[in-house]
Amino acid sequence: MISASPLDARAPAGPALAFAIDRGLGRAIEWLAAALVLVEIGVLFSGVVARYVFHSPLVWSDELASILFLWLSMLGAVVALRRGEHMRMTALVNGRSPQTRALLETFAIAASVAFLALVLAPAFDYAAEERFIVTPALEISNGWRAAAIPLGMALMLVTALLRLPRVATPGRIVVALAGTAAIVAAFWLLAPLFGTLGKWNLVVFFVGVVAVTVFSGVPIAFSFALATFGYLALTTSTPLPVIVGRLDEGMSHLILLAVPLFIFLGSLIEMTGMARAMIQFLAGLLGHVRGGLSYVLIGAMYLVSGISGSKIADMAAIAPVLFPEMQKRGAKPGDLVALLAATGAQTETIPPSIVLITIGSVTGISIAALFTGGLLPAVVLGLALCSVVWWRYRGEDLSGVQRFRAGEIARFALVALPAIALPFVIRAAVVEGVATATEVSTIGIVYAALVGLLVYRRFEWSRLLPMLVETASLSGAIIFIVGCATAMAWGLTQSGFSQDLAALMKTIPGGAHGFLAVSIVAFVVLGSVLEGIPAIVLFGPLLFPIARAVGVHEVHYAMVVIFAMGIGLFAPPFGVGYYGACAISRVDPSEGMRPIVGYVIALLVGLVLVAAVPWFSIGFLKV
Repeated sequence: MISASPLDARAPAGPALAFAIDRGLGRAIEWLAAALVLVEIGVLFSGVVARYVFHSPLVWSDELASILFLWLSMLGAVVALRRGEHMRMTALVNGRSPQTRALLETFAIAASVAFLALVLAPAFDYAAEERFIVTPALEISNGWRAAAIPLGMALMLVTALLRLPRVATPGRIVVALAGTAAIVAAFWLLAPLFGTLGKWNLVVFFVGVVAVTVFSGVPIAFSFALATFGYLALTTSTPLPVIVGRLDEGMSHLILLAVPLFIFLGSLIEMTGMARAMIQFLAGLLGHVRGGLSYVLIGAMYLVSGISGSKIADMAAIAPVLFPEMQKRGAKPGDLVALLAATGAQTETIPPSIVLITIGSVTGISIAALFTGGLLPAVVLGLALCSVVWWRYRGEDLSGVQRFRAGEIARFALVALPAIALPFVIRAAVVEGVATATEVSTIGIVYAALVGLLVYRRFEWSRLLPMLVETASLSGAIIFIVGCATAMAWGLTQSGFSQDLAALMKTIPGGAHGFLAVSIVAFVVLGSVLEGIPAIVLFGPLLFPIARAVGVHEVHYAMVVIFAMGIGLFAPPFGVGYYGACAISRVDPSEGMRPIVGYVIALLVGLVLVAAVPWFSIGFLKV
């Protein structure tokens, strides 16, 4: 699985001074990152109000938001590194002995230290070059924005070094650092050999180095970064600051600013009780039907996914509310977590999905078209899951189940109405041109806060700072992966790999259908190994042009790719989403292995149907 290991929960083993510095520095960075999340919300919402209410656009708002976003991303990456929350593959590491696992954990940090130390000087050079560029709206040096990268790298380097004494013994630290230094030196000495290998270097770095580091537990972002840095530094004459420039390019898409804002919105709807109100209404409506609460789970995930854009937030909002009642009715924990994971894959295309936003940002596809095209395919896969639920629960005993009267259901509906309205408010704001796909999240945040304060009278102020810090940490981990994967994709493109891949894919027999079939298999595998966003950022720019060339509509292809990737992401034994569902549900992963097979088969059937019938994806697009 890919996870954030809870190493920071261990008692500090290092010197008291190092621990005190780490705690003080970490707290300061967390507060600053949390403040940046709030400032971003304020800047973007002010832009919406100024443009739509006062008809006087703030021409500098997007530019200021972009500058602050890069700082938020880098500081969030620092927080994620300190808290052990960068996404990583831990399935193989967890299967080793405690001693081996501890050594691999230490090596993972040492590998991150190696990349940060190598890239620090080029990062400062890049920021120095950027200071001569003047921004168009604010008319300030672009160095103020670019400085976030070297300073963020430096803070990550310090944080990683301070983290080592807390998670490992001095002996393991020495072994890990010395071993990592020896490996880096060996690669440097082998540079003349790499010069003779030609395109075989792609296999060495982008297959060998990435596979070894990822499966050894090195955070995925740093695995991508190490492979890219090694390939460009040792086999090409590319100036090293160019690598930092590609990292900056990947992290600076303004549309990606929606990621932290929707993550925060997901936490907000759970904290204000909006999610509970929606689920209570659906449970009252369908709870008396055989398998009714399972249908409620599928429907609730569909509704909540349209709000938060974050699958972890979606599942965290639903599972604690529905699962206790479902278990009272005899549902087995393994079946519950299996269905929860399956609905995670089924709702990947519900707008405003972070994956949809990421695809739009890296491929240039209209975000509005992706939002429109994602609704009906999710219904198709939802119906496939409902068929499995109907079969499994056709003999359920309902003798002890309470059936609510129409008046009670109407009362539940009235209570849930402000919460149910949120996804429609968000979509209407985009469709009517009130806000962009990036800005619309701030409308949702303000709406959720007002509903929580004035309607549900529930707003836990004590949770606000932890929510903001969690938002910054998860956002930093996601955006840093996007940046590193963008740099890696650029390196692959410069090598001629994209042309070779295009030529290979075009030779696949069967035309568009053959291409779709191969893409489904490839993205199921990629989704289970790399996790969704890295796979999309890495391969999206390469494969979408090929899809267009063989006659596949880009929105249709996006839906097929997202579902294939989602199935891999939420299916055991490697899918991170499955283990995330288990963690949220507090269910042992082994309990859901058998029940999820039927749901995965249903999802695959639904995916084939979506791939075979493009109308599901593009039937409602404006031509």
